[in-house]
Amino acid sequence: MTDCICMVQAGQISAAQQEALRAATSDFALNNFGSAAEIDWVEVREGSGFTASKPSTSVIVSVRSNRSLAPSEREPLLHELEGIWRQHSGRGPDEVVTVITDPLQ
Repeated sequence: MTDCICMVQAGQISAAQQEALRAATSDFALNNFGSAAEIDWVEVREGSGFTASKPSTSVIVSVRSNRSLAPSEREPLLHELEGIWRQHSGRGPDEVVTVITDPLQ
């Protein structure tokens, strides 16, 4: 399984959106890292996340790669993952943070 943490603000992602995001993120992991995503879905309580001193509307999606990635390989994957989350969550370009980390050593 490909480890994935999805942090979202409570009340901003509907059940239908969550289902679509889980499926699309898992497909992304399968297609790019050879195994479906094991998703740890974390909802941040309202008022507990801030951006620019205001309640945050951001989501953070962090995927652990099964191999070290060169920047030239990582960047297109980050854009692809961001596109998935923007499409299914309705968040804007400044509200989706994507991270792909190398495997633990």
